[in-house]
Amino acid sequence: MKNIKYFILGCILITGLGSCKKWLDVNTDPNNPNNLSVLIENRLPWIEHFYQYTAGVTNYRTSCQAGVYYSLASSQNTFSTTWQCATGNVTTPYQTWFIEVSSNVIDMYNKAEKQGAYHYMAAANVFHALGFMEMLDLYGEMPYTQAATGNPSPVPDDGKTIYNGCIDKLNEAISLFSKTQDAGTPNLSSGDLWINGNIDKWIKLCYGLKARYMLKLSKKSDLYNADSILYFLSKGPQSNADNIVGPGYNNSTVTDYLYGDPVVTNGNWDYAGYGNNQRISHYYYDLLTNMRGSAVTDPRMSKIVPAVMSDIKLDGNGNVISYSWSRSKGVDSYGPATRLLKGGARSISLTSYATSNTSKTYAIADATDRANFIADQIAAGRPHTVSGNNVTVTYVAGSMYINSTNYVLAGDTVYVNLRSNSLATSGNPDQGPLDVNWYTSIAAFNAGAVGSTGSFQIRPVSDQEILTYHEMCFIKAEVYMRKGDAGSAYTAYKAGIQAHLNMMQDKLTQWQGEGYTATNPDMGPMNQADINAYLLSSAVCQGSGSLTMADIMLQKYVAMGCSIENWNDMRRFNFSAGDVGGFGVVYPGYDRGPLFTGTAELTGTAKTDVRYWMRRWYLPPTYEINYNSVNTLALNPHAADPNIWSMPVWWDCATDEEYYGYLQ
Repeated sequence: MKNIKYFILGCILITGLGSCKKWLDVNTDPNNPNNLSVLIENRLPWIEHFYQYTAGVTNYRTSCQAGVYYSLASSQNTFSTTWQCATGNVTTPYQTWFIEVSSNVIDMYNKAEKQGAYHYMAAANVFHALGFMEMLDLYGEMPYTQAATGNPSPVPDDGKTIYNGCIDKLNEAISLFSKTQDAGTPNLSSGDLWINGNIDKWIKLCYGLKARYMLKLSKKSDLYNADSILYFLSKGPQSNADNIVGPGYNNSTVTDYLYGDPVVTNGNWDYAGYGNNQRISHYYYDLLTNMRGSAVTDPRMSKIVPAVMSDIKLDGNGNVISYSWSRSKGVDSYGPATRLLKGGARSISLTSYATSNTSKTYAIADATDRANFIADQIAAGRPHTVSGNNVTVTYVAGSMYINSTNYVLAGDTVYVNLRSNSLATSGNPDQGPLDVNWYTSIAAFNAGAVGSTGSFQIRPVSDQEILTYHEMCFIKAEVYMRKGDAGSAYTAYKAGIQAHLNMMQDKLTQWQGEGYTATNPDMGPMNQADINAYLLSSAVCQGSGSLTMADIMLQKYVAMGCSIENWNDMRRFNFSAGDVGGFGVVYPGYDRGPLFTGTAELTGTAKTDVRYWMRRWYLPPTYEINYNSVNTLALNPHAADPNIWSMPVWWDCATDEEYYGYLQ
């Protein structure tokens, strides 16, 4: 992700464009559309696009918190490694939601209401719920009832108010979708990029979101209602055909006016797969290769974990004529973290491509390290010489290597970055739309030497998952498990795994048919025999009598991947504390690692202490701390405290008494 350019607009605070409307009345020229003249069917696709953008950055950064990704970027590394949560993470989701989405949602609703376009009103309500619930998940308290009203210093609301408001919007949306629009109003299909105006699927989206949001209340004995969730699930998506996704494309070089990112790509890719900073974490990698301690490799692994060309041989013109694929290892920041302890939290280095034989001399004073380093070169078949403490290694033409003489970094070629290229960002004029691989340089591209095959969810052409059938299955499995109905829980658990495998296989088959596999085998279908074997293996629980909540939630974790819902689920189960509902440790191995430095932000000293974990984000300092501090601190006097990061949001508390106690 490139550096974000912030615009200081006098009429825009957190209220978006609402307070500027009086300035927009002066021009109603149809050739220069403005806030009043824009058609509702033209506003909806941009709402969908920018919602995907704000959801993309949220999904990516919370996935760093949840242990899916390692990032060496300065801000996100504090989520993935040190847990010294940096405020550099917090502004973009807030800014994109209020400035680019929320204000448009309100305007679309109001204009649609005047026209009797009930389905556009309903869609506006859906986005209201999607966006504000996401804001609640992140920040806890924030302006809600006074947001986008034109008030430059809006009074914030507590989490309970925001939550109930979002549920009310979904209820109204269901009612509005059930109405017949007035004559002459545009059909929803005229503006809907997601599901082409399919009202039945929009209604299923509403019910599925209600199930997702009601599940957040699992700690609240007075509000959690298993039967209500099951009812909503019965009205939500019933198969993969009901999945709601934002499609991604690689057919345009048009970029966004504010951030300069492509407008047609997957929002998750815009952050997790755009730049060179991200790697698969060892925590996620281990679940894909050793679920339930099985040592079984998940057939999804080679589609999620990127690969790089290795053992490259070049012809006389410097073109690749033979090679093998090397799958990335996961970066360990939760376990021993040996590599990061040697080099530093952000020290994983980017690979370079050797256009000619390239030698590097490494001074290695430690005898054990030197011996291990030499052994690695022998195992890799690399030419090398030793002179005292110095080891000189020759990387032959076509090799991937780290352009540094620090021996600690030399092995970082095993950590393949998650980057994929798009037409608008590759920097390779000849890289066509059906090649979304990342190449280390123009020279590598010209030679045909792939630096990364990317990852299933976060390519520019990946679907951005809004609500899926596999999520509904895993929610059902959890709810039945809580009810003590292990048989029904097991059926839903198996259905969730199968649904996700099927969803992936369908997309991979589509990519193969479109021609992406000519350059990227990771974009082709999985082997069906591997799928069948996995489903019968010890990586998958084989009977309801041995099913655990960890089985359900870890399979859901793998399937959700780049999604805020993993972090939401981890909060509901208190991460790896093992103190919720008698379900044991649900996320084993997830804990502060040896590079932890967040003692000011996370002040709990034991895993069972609520304040031990990352539970919310600091409010954007510019908007709510610097310019709206009186109102912000009146509701939550701790909003600017360093350890606000460990304060639970409303739905993460068992009782209102607990929640409001934090706001004293």
